Amino acid sequence: MDDPELENIRKQRLAQMQAQRGGTGDPSHAKAQEERMQAMEEAKHTILSQALSQDARARLNTIKLSRPEKGALVENMICRMAQMGQVSNKITEQELIQLLESVNQQMPKTTSTVKFDRRRAALDSDDDDL
Repeated sequence: MDDPELENIRKQRLAQMQAQRGGTGDPSHAKAQEERMQAMEEAKHTILSQALSQDARARLNTIKLSRPEKGALVENMICRMAQMGQVSNKITEQELIQLLESVNQQMPKTTSTVKFDRRRAALDSDDDDL
């Protein structure tokens, strides 16, 4: 049921993860792994170029620059959709925006807080009366 290309990508990713944990140190193995990673990236780019319109592709690249983890998640999602046959026409920019909104709802909100300790501040409002 799986696409052979998807299976190939999975095998390459598994090999990459195993090499990161404790590589064999064999230079020919590292070279073969590098070639597999390049082939995997080329396959992903081919799928994305076929599945996305030019405007949608530009927006996805902008997202990858600002939030790489979200860009990678959306890229993988689009590749899976294309391989499963869920993409009949090219995805337009508006459809990509809708897809991004659904991803935003699924991802946990990460907010940062800034705490200001007035006791350590150089200026204090109580000193204004002097």
